[in-house]
Amino acid sequence: MPGGRRLFLLDAARLSSVLAGASLGACAASTKGPYPFSLGVASGSPLPDAVILWTRILADPLKAEETPPVALRVRWEVAHDEAFRDIAAKGTAVATPHLAHSVHVDVTGLAPGRWYWYRFMLGDAVSPVGRTRTAPPRDELPARLKLAVASCQHWEFGSYAAHRHIAQAAPDLVAFLGDYIYEWGPYHLRHPARVARTDESFTLADYRKRYAQYKSDPDLQAAHHAAPWIVTWDDHEVGNDYAGLRDERLAPDFATRRASAYQAFYEHMPLRLPQVRRDGFASVPLFQRYDWGRLARLHVLDDRQYRSPQACPKSAARGGSNAVFARACAALRDPRRTMLGPEQEAWLESGLATARAHWNILAQQTLMAQSSSVPVLAPQDGRFWTDGWDGYPVARKRLLDAIARQGARNPLVLGGDVHCFYANALRPDFSRPPSKQNPVVATEFVGTSVTSNSRPQARTEAHVANNPHMLYGRSDRRGYMLLELTPKETVTRFMGLDDIRNAKSAIAELAAFRVADGVAGAERLA
Repeated sequence: MPGGRRLFLLDAARLSSVLAGASLGACAASTKGPYPFSLGVASGSPLPDAVILWTRILADPLKAEETPPVALRVRWEVAHDEAFRDIAAKGTAVATPHLAHSVHVDVTGLAPGRWYWYRFMLGDAVSPVGRTRTAPPRDELPARLKLAVASCQHWEFGSYAAHRHIAQAAPDLVAFLGDYIYEWGPYHLRHPARVARTDESFTLADYRKRYAQYKSDPDLQAAHHAAPWIVTWDDHEVGNDYAGLRDERLAPDFATRRASAYQAFYEHMPLRLPQVRRDGFASVPLFQRYDWGRLARLHVLDDRQYRSPQACPKSAARGGSNAVFARACAALRDPRRTMLGPEQEAWLESGLATARAHWNILAQQTLMAQSSSVPVLAPQDGRFWTDGWDGYPVARKRLLDAIARQGARNPLVLGGDVHCFYANALRPDFSRPPSKQNPVVATEFVGTSVTSNSRPQARTEAHVANNPHMLYGRSDRRGYMLLELTPKETVTRFMGLDDIRNAKSAIAELAAFRVADGVAGAERLA
């Protein structure tokens, strides 16, 4: 790790000198040859007066190594209109090889609560045009927020038709809840006859290549072009089932791999980060908060970087998840174990305590409700998967107790990861029925995957039957969630594709649920 750290600091110093103008003579002011915007554009992290614009200069997504190792001067424009007749802001940015020729522009001074169009230019080449918007004024109560929610898009398992439908839905905001890439898989084989764990990413170059493959997809680009995104990660942006600084291989050099994966994530996301720390990308403060006026506060969580290792692994020689009976795994009841880490837990509780919003949305990675594969008849009954919140039940109770204690208005928990649609009622103690001492404190909606495969529907129905707080479960369809929030209610629609292998697949509403303002719990709409 020390060698990798020194290398990053050297790169950061070079980048600083370029931005200060010391090396601009070495930057290319124009370009000839292949189209440089093969990965499209994106925007994200919207504030009332600012938004992040992103692109990466790359002519061939599968041949990143052919990009010249020189800094490139990129021009950008933000306009009030799609024809760019009325320019709101413009400037230049430097794309350096040290950050994979990615560009992050924090455009400030914008008007709150309005749509803009943006583009990049390099020489004579002009990028696709993206549409973005700023958040409403902090003291305003907007009439509506249309929020699309997606996760888990393994390249090999299907087309990205869900993203085409997200773009057509014209949301105000897209929340992506993890597994944007998978760290393994063959390059540019969309529907292999047999999916095998090959070409796994370990180095920065590996992860950059994987992101370029994924972001070459036109439907994914269309969803980025349609609206600003807020993003968090799960495990596959780094490695399956990793927890903190431990992976399933228990590799001694995992910290170096994780830092490379974190850097590649930043290089490919429209993400606003505080100044990079002295340790570079060894750690990244990803949990962030976004206010949509007084209508909604989005608490975006990171349940990978700070978590304790999974309890009761399959063997002492491996890390990662397991399915265990609660009575046989005493570590599940250890109060020292955490999913979010003490700092993030305190940050979340503070954000709930100060929220003035009608709706408090916890945008996080995975299923929060208890999900036992066998009936739970007593407090220590049940068989649980340890990589999700079921593997951290004491930490989950701390979080749900905090929601109840702070009294934040209308808490909603959003999740992904498990490749199923779920609608759930959340209460601090799932082993006891709802009561004044054990109330329903939040409603949870979990989205299925964009492409990643899942278990048979019969098994999901058995889980719903074994867990009475689960109102709905559907695992046989891929797609996304679409939420419409107003001051009076939130309606969540589970949108499922007809055929994941067909890029032109139609989509249908599988189920819809309403949560009324001031009422804990969801009701299914006819």
